[in-house]
Amino acid sequence: MDKLIVTWVRSGIGHPKDQKRTLQALGFRRLNQTVEHNDSPSVRGMIMKVKHLVTVEENGEAA
Repeated sequence: MDKLIVTWVRSGIGHPKDQKRTLQALGFRRLNQTVEHNDSPSVRGMIMKVKHLVTVEENGEAA
């Protein structure tokens, strides 16, 4: 299964609470942190909600 490498690059300060909760749900705790998730529609949806705060790299490596 493909992996997504997501890095939090912009602060959530001044953004709606639902976007802050989405960052938390993705597993972020601090700025410039990187997390890895399996590529799924639900994760893609969360990333789209906060796409202005994160960067995404696709890793085609099989698990």
